[in-house]
Amino acid sequence: MRLLIAEDDKLHREFLEKVARNTLSELDVLTLAEDGEKAIRAFEAAQHDSVVLDLQMPLVTGVEVAKNIWAKKPDTKILFWSNYTEEAYIRGITKIVPSAAVYGYVLKSAPAEQLKLAMQGVFIAEQCVIDREVRVVQQRAGDRLQGLSELEYEALVDLCLGLTDKAMAARRNVSLRGAQSRLQHLYQKLGLDKSDIPTGDWGPTYNSRTRAISLAFTTGVLNADALRKEEENLRVWIGRHQS
Repeated sequence: MRLLIAEDDKLHREFLEKVARNTLSELDVLTLAEDGEKAIRAFEAAQHDSVVLDLQMPLVTGVEVAKNIWAKKPDTKILFWSNYTEEAYIRGITKIVPSAAVYGYVLKSAPAEQLKLAMQGVFIAEQCVIDREVRVVQQRAGDRLQGLSELEYEALVDLCLGLTDKAMAARRNVSLRGAQSRLQHLYQKLGLDKSDIPTGDWGPTYNSRTRAISLAFTTGVLNADALRKEEENLRVWIGRHQS
């Protein structure tokens, strides 16, 4: 087994190394990386078959590292080790997992014994091991009644990026009416349809557009890392279509 551990915190990195050495008797090579860029370079240099990834690292996030690794070697087994159960991270991972990939997601708050079991499950038994809290978020995100569909999620992203309705339509290659229809579906899912918004002497309490942005961040559907990536994608799109 050739294992790569990518974690920016020194104490956490040393803890992962200790658990791995005590748990994985098949370990032949163990490489440590302290940020996302070094993790990508280390993987390319040694072609590891197993990886433990922190999600939030300097320079390149764990999701981007995983995307890069799976693009090169889709059968790589990856165990995500994170503090976060936010939907933004989990959606990001779900989008990039190859169809037959073996991966896991364990929280840093879990006891060491649970981390050992996750390593054994993913790297030795080749079974997907997902923390219960994370699975709940996965199921909610995939539930068409509770979670946002991909089209509704895209509309929310465009709102948070500050796009006008016309810009949304152009970016998503739909009509203006189509873009506005997506926004209406988003508002309904978030409970921001006009009939659901509380009113007072001042009129409607919320502006649906800005309230949706607030809910995106307070519920964890979007976070700063996800929005930074979307901002990069937007700049590329604008660059291609500027007149």
